[in-house]
Amino acid sequence: MKSSAVVLRILVVLATLGQSSWPTVAMASSYCKEMATSTADRPHSVTVTEFGAVGDGVTLNTKAFQNAIFYLHSFADKGGAQLFVPAGKWLTGSFSLISHLTLSLHEDAVIIGSTDPVDWPIIDPLPSYGRGREFRGARHQSLIHGSNLTDVIITGGNGTVNGQGSVWWDWFRNHTLDYTRPHLVELMYSTGVIISNLTFIGSPFWAIHPVYCSQVLIQNITILAPSDSPNTDGIDPDSCNNVCIEDCYIDTGTDLIVIKSGWDEYGIAFAHPSANISIRHIVGAAHSGAGIAIGSEMSGGISNVQADDISLFNSLYGIRIKTSPGRGGYVKYIHITNIVMNNVETAIGITGQHGDHPDDEYDPNALPTIDMITIEDIEGTDIKYAGLLQGIQGANFSNICLSKVHLYVSSKSPWNCSYIEGFSNSVSPEPCEALDKPYQASLCYTSEHLDHKNLVQIL
Repeated sequence: MKSSAVVLRILVVLATLGQSSWPTVAMASSYCKEMATSTADRPHSVTVTEFGAVGDGVTLNTKAFQNAIFYLHSFADKGGAQLFVPAGKWLTGSFSLISHLTLSLHEDAVIIGSTDPVDWPIIDPLPSYGRGREFRGARHQSLIHGSNLTDVIITGGNGTVNGQGSVWWDWFRNHTLDYTRPHLVELMYSTGVIISNLTFIGSPFWAIHPVYCSQVLIQNITILAPSDSPNTDGIDPDSCNNVCIEDCYIDTGTDLIVIKSGWDEYGIAFAHPSANISIRHIVGAAHSGAGIAIGSEMSGGISNVQADDISLFNSLYGIRIKTSPGRGGYVKYIHITNIVMNNVETAIGITGQHGDHPDDEYDPNALPTIDMITIEDIEGTDIKYAGLLQGIQGANFSNICLSKVHLYVSSKSPWNCSYIEGFSNSVSPEPCEALDKPYQASLCYTSEHLDHKNLVQIL
């Protein structure tokens, strides 16, 4: 009898889950665990010195990296291969990876990006952007690049990738660039990507940019750039799904982790959303940006994001969602929890008037939808403003839910809210009127909706 009752309860729960309109990030969470414990045992390995590389920090080794990787093509269907970078300073221009490859750096290895822009090839703009992010037309290729790859690992014993970005920042400030600056790592249209146990410093632009990728793990990395370096985001998953970012220290000029999905009419047409993204155990400072950010390029849509256990300091924003008229798209089913902030100017920001446009062809009536955003278990000290939450008249910025948010704020006007609506519970200082409604779990994206663990608890 007891057995029958248990079976009945299982069927009821499964039926409830099947009928629920709530999406989950269970896939991403499960994938995080699977990827974190997986290793690729490559049966073939070569060292970059076998192809003439010299680790003196002066010799340009682009051809050595390219030739080594070309050689390793022959092992792609034989279990894959490893390219090992030993101790030394390895100056190089851009090079492209292949499938079933591990790029492994010794703990005393430093890959150094050339300061000659000729060594960073010019490539086509991303289709979801329609142009380079900073300039119309093409853009510079990343230092470590790859497209249409499967099973790629970039790792090491905490070796370093140094982009020597200061020359690029000066060119950008002096308006002497003709193309958008390069990333340190950009992988496109790729599946099964691991980036781990490395330090990335001085990126010319965004440091790590997976775009149109799936099954991505970024783990145990450090990203550093000076506080005044322009637009040096840390990690920017862009039109990606099933992404895990965990156990990282990031200290950069702008956003630490920012989720994107295309720019205005190009992102809308390309229609490749970012979804199922898990971010956890992150420490860092976003001096002129946000710790966890979404947008402003979000026209393909962003959903099912979970951020947990984040420690932020010396930042302009703690959490920020950025969009504008013309973006279209949506940001929904976002759950951000267990955040500690210190010396942050604005703890929570949602802005509907942020960012420029790729050209004059965007539709100003393409309004974004911001819905089902839950932020809970937040502690903040030395905060100037609790929240700057400004939607767009006529757009849907709804079900913004705050719970157990406690901020020590210096401003006498801690909240600034317009064109938003939502709910709150145990929030101090007292939230703005638009959010001062009793918290309703049925209308807020809570932890119960994140995965199916509650099935076990119910049984």
